[in-house]
Amino acid sequence: MAVRVGINGFGSIGRRFFRQAWRRDDIDIVAINDLAPASTFAHLLKYDSNYGIFDADVRAEDDALIVDGRRIRFTAIKDPAQLAWDQAGVDVVIESTGVFTDATKARAHIEGGGAKKVIISAPAKNEDITVVLGVNHDQYDPERHHVISNASCTTNCLAPVAKVLDDRFGLVRGLMSTVHAYTNDQRILD
Repeated sequence: MAVRVGINGFGSIGRRFFRQAWRRDDIDIVAINDLAPASTFAHLLKYDSNYGIFDADVRAEDDALIVDGRRIRFTAIKDPAQLAWDQAGVDVVIESTGVFTDATKARAHIEGGGAKKVIISAPAKNEDITVVLGVNHDQYDPERHHVISNASCTTNCLAPVAKVLDDRFGLVRGLMSTVHAYTNDQRILD
């Protein structure tokens, strides 16, 4: 049985998740929430400067994205407690707005919205667990961990390599630098 997923925040991360999950049989995307119109996101999902054209028929209606003929509920609600994920049968919410990175706020998806789990797509505060696949995923306990952080892109790149080095040779200390592409929450000075 497929996990029924809702996406809160259909910016870059939300759309990346959608593209990766769309063709999987074990994930069923049933609801999306973002404050811009569905028509804007239909275009952004279909045409992406970095990832190319999405190989699916994508169009919008007032309250839905239609992808390959399948209707996905689309809402524009600010408060996660008001999203009524349970009405769409959502099991897991991908929290990718960048706004609800404190688990005390993200938990509203569960307590008010009716979802069972929340995965925050960024480093979080007060989360039940931070999971980096290949590093500590075996520590996830579905009975105790309901608000999960997926860490950061830098952590997900570095931690698996550091784990292999530590397991094989041992690490005493380390230093790393990262160069990150421009993101829409930064101001360009030129």
